[in-house]
Amino acid sequence: MAETKTKYDRQLRIWGELGQTALEEASICLLNCGPTGTEALKNLVLGGVGSITIVDGSKVEIGDLGNNFMVDEASVGQSKSKCACAFLQELNDAVKAKFIVEQPETLIRTSPSFFSQFTIVVATQLVEDSAVKLDRICREANVMLVLARSYGLTGYVRISVKEHAVVESKPDHFLDDLRLNNPWPELKRFVELIDLNVPDPVNHKHIPYVVILVKVAEEWAQNHGGNLPSTREEKKEFKDLVKSKMISMDEDNYKEAIETSFKVFAPRGISPEIQQIIDDSFADVSPNSSDFWVMVAALKEFVSNEGAGEAPLEGSIPDMTSSTEHYINLQKIYQAKAEADCFVMEKQVKNILKKIGRDPNSISKPTIKSFCKNARKLKVCRYRMIEDELRNPSVSEVQKFLTDEDYSGAMGFYILLRAVDRFAANYNRFPGEFDGGMDEDISRLKTTAIGLLSDIGCNGFILPEDLINEMCRFGASELHAVAAFIGGIASQEVIKLVTKQFVPMSGTYIFNGIDQKSQLLTL
Repeated sequence: MAETKTKYDRQLRIWGELGQTALEEASICLLNCGPTGTEALKNLVLGGVGSITIVDGSKVEIGDLGNNFMVDEASVGQSKSKCACAFLQELNDAVKAKFIVEQPETLIRTSPSFFSQFTIVVATQLVEDSAVKLDRICREANVMLVLARSYGLTGYVRISVKEHAVVESKPDHFLDDLRLNNPWPELKRFVELIDLNVPDPVNHKHIPYVVILVKVAEEWAQNHGGNLPSTREEKKEFKDLVKSKMISMDEDNYKEAIETSFKVFAPRGISPEIQQIIDDSFADVSPNSSDFWVMVAALKEFVSNEGAGEAPLEGSIPDMTSSTEHYINLQKIYQAKAEADCFVMEKQVKNILKKIGRDPNSISKPTIKSFCKNARKLKVCRYRMIEDELRNPSVSEVQKFLTDEDYSGAMGFYILLRAVDRFAANYNRFPGEFDGGMDEDISRLKTTAIGLLSDIGCNGFILPEDLINEMCRFGASELHAVAAFIGGIASQEVIKLVTKQFVPMSGTYIFNGIDQKSQLLTL
């Protein structure tokens, strides 16, 4: 473990030991090991995933040397999956690596059960028909799927999974869980022991802002029928009331109290988003329920009973101007409350597991503790089937994106990435893939795109000529710079899915290398 900590020191600071363990237990399957695939896998191998399996039936050609760092001159004529596997293995000998010399499309068609052994499948450079079939297979086997494709100066990444629950969503901005407007008895008792009118100026300067705000909030509520400030005027008056308690203008603790007074105005109880998760039909647990939904069921019980409308306390407090004694005592009070809440949650989880006929100890204490700490930040992501999106996209959304100046380029590439697959199905090659006949390919691709827009229900919409011309000029090439970028995005999403930390993107991510734009399309 010490060696692992040293090796993965930087990333452990981001996703911690639980996240790293999840990565080390993950089994990744890569379909097609061109530059997009190998760049995605490179990041995951360096991150320390448990095992990788590369599926690719092609041989290394001279052209591969110009865009794929995982092959060299000695590789020409050899199995591409074998060569890429060897190069990737060199990056991290702790990762188990193997390859299968087979066309992914053949495996999708003839051996659907093959994919059920993996945690996640990263499918690169698949045409639409194969992507749809693979999505069906992965959903049936409860295997996560990430599709990635680079095509000239454009590309896309799309996640497909029935449901993905995130405990450690790690939002950029989130309000501290201090309960300034709803203090529990121990915090109230601590606050009552501290006098805001203490004559000693040094002591007055070192009263923590938590104490100041709880006291002032209580005073305000007594004079306003038990209510806290709600209007802009009242909030300003509240700040003025805090300011009036200062005995000199250099008191940083009071300045902090004024600056953070908005924390008093935060609504009590749980957010509408968490209420929605608690009310989800999956919160009615059965023996087949995931650990996440068992803990959500326990959270529902907690909020209704011991929590009195609140989620378990997080237990941490931010840095603030305070005497060491006050700060440590305050810290202990928050930690003790968090531990007590977690203990109640642990009992609830065990009771629920017992009720549904599962081992009461099957959900570990660290897992429950992490859930309690993040109970206000839970996220549940559900993704449309790829087939559903392609066959029944939201016509209004497509039209909105096509007519929006900011999104029209991304939507145009989305349509054309689908159109080139139709083109390939009709002509057995991608537009512009071979020398000569470019004008004819442009005309054919334009007709194909118009037909596709018509099928979607967007009659009368025509894509810009220069976009169609560029798509033909790309000739289905994988440019290394674009492939590395798309592969990087794909690997980032894989890490989110595997570690169950941060929120994976929802929708189809389109990269527009011409305008240097990245956008998400929700269809």
